[in-house]
Amino acid sequence: MTTLTQQLPLLSRFRPSATTNIDPFIRAATVIVGGGMTAVCLFAIGRALLGFAPELPHLRNVAVTLHVITVLPCVPLGMWLLLNRKGTPMHKQLGKLWVLLMAITATTTLFIRDGMEMSWIHIFVPLTYRAVWALVSSARKGDMRKHKNEIYGLFFGSLMIPGVWAFLGDYRLMGVMLYG
Repeated sequence: MTTLTQQLPLLSRFRPSATTNIDPFIRAATVIVGGGMTAVCLFAIGRALLGFAPELPHLRNVAVTLHVITVLPCVPLGMWLLLNRKGTPMHKQLGKLWVLLMAITATTTLFIRDGMEMSWIHIFVPLTYRAVWALVSSARKGDMRKHKNEIYGLFFGSLMIPGVWAFLGDYRLMGVMLYG
């Protein structure tokens, strides 16, 4: 007797394996937090594009524009990378893109305010740089446990915490786009 995945090879890619399973709590958190953040971002962008947001002078700042362009794809891409099969060529290539986007996002943060003025949220810049270095080096060494933990920290810490603040902080671009 054959299994359904043997009869339909296309389904074999959905078969659970050691390379696709992540902790159920992390999986649920990724779907809820990442999916929620993606939905809120899309809603805010949609409001702005449809003219429901006031003028956005933030976008006159090149650093803000570059920051937004690089950080927005990080949310759904990071979620996809966490939820799908690991170790495939697609995972590796998209992972490299995600890490590059995260590093650019962190770097642009340094130039958003005049004169490199810092606030509490800038603590995520060195944390992002450290996590990027650690996750790349751990992947190259084959230490997937450390790699996985660094990814969790980078996704939930350096991406989601400042992401929430982007909607809640006074006069922040995403908040203006969302609330008008």
